[in-house]
Amino acid sequence: MINTLNKKWNVKGFSQNESLVNDISCGLGVSLPLSAILVNRGYDSVEKAEAFIKKSQEILHDPFLLNDMDIASDRIISAINNKEKITVYGDYDVDGVTSVSILYLYLEKAGAIVDYYIPCRKGEGYGVSCGAIDKIHSNGTKLIITVDTGVTAISETEYASSLGVDMVITDHHECTDTLPRAIAVINPKRHDTTYPFPSLSGVGVAFKLLCAIENKLKKCELIDAVRSVAYEYSDLTAIGTIADVMPVVDENRILISLGLNRAENTDKIGLAALINNCRNGEGKTTSKYKQKKKLSSGFVGFTLAPRINAAGRISSASIAVDMFLARDEKKANDYSLQLCEINRERQATENKIAEEAYELVESRGYSDKSVIVLDECDWHHGVIGIVASRVSDRYGVPSILISFEGNDDPNDMEAMGKGSGRSVSGMNLVNALSECDDLLEKFGGHELAAGLSIKRKNLDEFRSRMEAYAKKCFAGSEPEQILEIDYELDTSDINIAFAEELCCLEPYGVSNPTPVFALRNTLLSEITPVGLNRHLKLSIVKDGYVFTAMLFSTTPQEFGFSVGDEVDLAFNLDINEFNGVSSVQISIKDIRPSERNIHFELVNEQAYESAKNGESLLAPEYIIPSRDDFVKVYSLLLSSARMGKETYRISRLLTDILRQEPSSSINYVKLKFIIKIFRELNIINIEELDDVTFAFHIGFAKNKTNLEKSNILKKLKSMYPKK
Repeated sequence: MINTLNKKWNVKGFSQNESLVNDISCGLGVSLPLSAILVNRGYDSVEKAEAFIKKSQEILHDPFLLNDMDIASDRIISAINNKEKITVYGDYDVDGVTSVSILYLYLEKAGAIVDYYIPCRKGEGYGVSCGAIDKIHSNGTKLIITVDTGVTAISETEYASSLGVDMVITDHHECTDTLPRAIAVINPKRHDTTYPFPSLSGVGVAFKLLCAIENKLKKCELIDAVRSVAYEYSDLTAIGTIADVMPVVDENRILISLGLNRAENTDKIGLAALINNCRNGEGKTTSKYKQKKKLSSGFVGFTLAPRINAAGRISSASIAVDMFLARDEKKANDYSLQLCEINRERQATENKIAEEAYELVESRGYSDKSVIVLDECDWHHGVIGIVASRVSDRYGVPSILISFEGNDDPNDMEAMGKGSGRSVSGMNLVNALSECDDLLEKFGGHELAAGLSIKRKNLDEFRSRMEAYAKKCFAGSEPEQILEIDYELDTSDINIAFAEELCCLEPYGVSNPTPVFALRNTLLSEITPVGLNRHLKLSIVKDGYVFTAMLFSTTPQEFGFSVGDEVDLAFNLDINEFNGVSSVQISIKDIRPSERNIHFELVNEQAYESAKNGESLLAPEYIIPSRDDFVKVYSLLLSSARMGKETYRISRLLTDILRQEPSSSINYVKLKFIIKIFRELNIINIEELDDVTFAFHIGFAKNKTNLEKSNILKKLKSMYPKK
């Protein structure tokens, strides 16, 4: 069931800024909901809101403000002119793959002798290695340019230099106090940085390098160099920036906007093939209707990026690079289909590990831990980071998954495991790992995501220390998951015009998230499993309006709601295009019983507690169930069980009873006593899931049960005697 973590909804209002919301709405001619979103995101004047929408406040900064850019561009141009072999060395994720691709394509077009190298995740691991440098040197390379990696490769840079190989390092990861002694180290996060924007992706840094080279190589104005590079390479730059979850602010917002528009008509046949296969079904021809659908950051992040990433996780990242470099349409399409197939393998592996991880959490009693640390021998270390994210989402706490892949002997205490962790708000994962650095071989990452290596002999102590650290972080309170909701909509707001209006906020991402809306007190009228029962299509009704909503990655068994339930929804609003027809699409982020239904339950639970304690002022006939009442409830539960429904909220059961017989004397208090008595006498096998929800199973009963044997019923009759 969705909302298993009982996420807290933080619904933003604008009562204190109502005049500003109205001013922006009137000044820009936009709807009140859109105006409220802008105000809540900090745009406190008509001018600032307009600048954000038109993207006029962002600029592309001068690439030469990056430290060492002059030196790097001169060395690369020298290598091009002198026909020295250049190798582009990158990482195996989307950021690394796109970085390698744009630099390779540019250098090749400029006449350079160029090659690329991406280490194998399984055999070599992350970063620059001396073994890789040996291979590159043996192929005649004189200059290595790293992209999206290398800023910590201090000894490796020294080794390359000893072989007569120069290195230009471009990276965007955190720097240590000591930089590698390379020809140049370009990184906006350098401690001595002169660059105004620290949050470029790896491919963003590579893009800036191309702008600098173009400016010098073509001896043109810098603005013309930037325009030329943006036209050629902003498509891949946008994809890498989105996939690496960079903040969509400052020049990232410009690069992504330019790149998404360019990708619609990209001249890279491999990228075009991948987009087509993702949009229209793998191996099918392009649909003239679907081709018109606008590329979004969500499509890149959730559809394109996983396929590109899967190559480096499961197979070889070179497949993705070769796709982007391809000049033959058949080869390009073959590569894209190969990525789609690898991604299916990745999904299957991920799902298998996720189920095993959930089972381990439950069987080991970890569900009440402040941090979850799991280990196995046969988990594919290329996907455990994704699974760690799913574990954290499910249980609401930081999680670390460790794979001892290739080390099957549980008694080998020296066996090395590779781990990947995800955190939640309130605990910095890198800081937590720093407290255990004596137990780890190596570690690194960010506040909410990190990787590590650990020997099996240190695992128990590591688990213990992480738990202690997490408890200290959360100070005895449960980690709280908060869902930020931008605006509570009325049904009249949910239309094509508003969905189209929202496009002016794009591109979305970190620091500019996709808006989340709330809709209260809606009725579930249909629940339809789709996608081999992996997803649900819901019909919801309110105020005479009927909407279709999608709930992804939730099976009917996990859903926990039924047709006729009244619910509150949190959702994204988008436009669905099918066969040339546009319609509003609601994508559900969270669903829970309606607020007024919860209030109804709360009031009635209080009435039940009073009745149970003999403190109710209600007359006996409103508390003590009759035999007819028991029969009606039993009959309805029996009918429900035959239709496959074996879970009920008491309030929903009451609704179904009153729908069948509006004049029934059964109320909430009486109904709850009936359920308690059924359980007491084992008339029905009942499991109370919480105070207001129960699961039940009706078995075959040989003999009738005497209700008068119930101690609950006897006590009620003694406390509330009939007058």
